[in-house]
Formats: sequence, structure tokens, C-alpha cells
Amino acid sequence: MSQRTASDHAWFRFYFLETMAYMLLAQRWVMPVHAACVARDGAGVLLCGLSGAGKSTLAWACARAGWTYVTDDGTWLLTEVEDRTALGRCRSIRFRDDAPRLFPELQEYISRARPNGKVSIEVPLDAFPHIRTAPRCRVGSVVLLDRREGAPGRVEPVPAAVAIELLLRDMPWYGDEVRALYERTARRLLEVPAYRLTYENLDQALTLLSNL
Repeated sequence: MSQRTASDHAWFRFYFLETMAYMLLAQRWVMPVHAACVARDGAGVLLCGLSGAGKSTLAWACARAGWTYVTDDGTWLLTEVEDRTALGRCRSIRFRDDAPRLFPELQEYISRARPNGKVSIEVPLDAFPHIRTAPRCRVGSVVLLDRREGAPGRVEPVPAAVAIELLLRDMPWYGDEVRALYERTARRLLEVPAYRLTYENLDQALTLLSNL
């Protein structure tokens, strides 16, 4: 690296250091999943959805309500274990810049442009000692988030195979061998229930999720 590149720490970390580490880990040891993760009574819940589906805000709403926070947007499933262990970055959470409108406790945090141009608010969890966190949990269910304005709140069971297909659709391509590893890891999730959660606001979503 040139000194100029390395001196921009945020840029260097985002595009080089973390990317290299994650790509190496993803070849063998972990399967990246585009999902938030929270846990209740030791059972992890993967909150899956496209960007804008509300993964981070719902994860924070759960944490405020006494759930255990594991990660906000990127979950890693261990590939060489049978118990569906999920890992997360539990020391911070990242929101879109309008999050203080939903959560007044975030007012003091300043939104900044990330190296990829997205504007977000990054909040260290040690600033909220009452929030329970854990770096890992065992996945007990998969929830597909469907946030729609004016939609009646409901939870519908979906075949686990449908949920797994959606997870695999987001996977990076590292070749046939790694893809087969990911498919074996994903198949372990067939043992847990999967649901589609349709909701309009966080209170509605939290109530429905708690009732599961």
C-alpha cells in the first residue's frame, strides 16, 4: 500500500484490510449471510431482507425490548459445525441517517459518509450498557422481513427451503468447492422453522416477532 492509501484509515480498513480478511475467512470457515441476528432465551433469529427492509432498526428495537443483540446486517454461519452457530459484530450497530427519528437516544450521533458513499450512523454498543450483546448464538429460526406501508401485520410460515434459496441467492461466488460448502451449511437451516413477517412499523413487528 502507498502511504497515501494507508493514511486514510477508514478507506483502507473498508476496501482492503477487512475485505481481505473476510474473503479469506469465507473460503473455508464461515458463510456470509445478509441478515441481522438477535436472540431470545438462547435461540437466535436471523432477520433476513433486502437493503431497506428494516433489519438494523428491528434488531435494535428487539435489543431495547430485552432481546440479545448479535449483529445488525451481516451474520456469519460457521461451516464446520453442526449446531448452526452464527457469529456477529456485536460491539457496534449501524443505522441509516434517519434512525434518530425512530430512536431518540441516537440524536447525539452524527451521520457520516462511509467509504462506499453510503451515509450512516455507527453507534458503539458500550455506550448502552443496559443492552445485552453476544458475539454468537445458535440459530433457532429464520424470518424474512417484508416491510410495506399500510400492510396488515402478519406472520406466515414458509418452507425452510424457500428461505435458504433466498439466502444463497445473495452469496458471493468463490467457485464450485466453496459453493458446495455454503449449500451444506445452508441445509442445516432446514431443521429450523422459517417465517415471512409482514409489517408496517416497528411496534407491530416486535409484537409479532415476540409471539413467535
